[in-house]
Amino acid sequence: MKSLILASLGYTPLVYSRINKKLAINLSKKEIETFIYSAISAPHATIEKKGKNFYIYNIEVSVRITVNSTTYRVITVDRL
Repeated sequence: MKSLILASLGYTPLVYSRINKKLAINLSKKEIETFIYSAISAPHATIEKKGKNFYIYNIEVSVRITVNSTTYRVITVDRL
């Protein structure tokens, strides 16, 4: 499942600013995409499906990434 999510990840223009705001960082679009990819692909990242979303937890970087399970678009990222 992890490889399918990684291959299909998508981003809306609004999500980049949402991620920067929620994580209190200032990364470029490419840096955000690299950060998300790394956080999901890490061996210790866990995936949980609830309703229409996947919740990917990465304790090492203390984030929860929310991804739509139909479109594979990143919805938001929260600090744990």
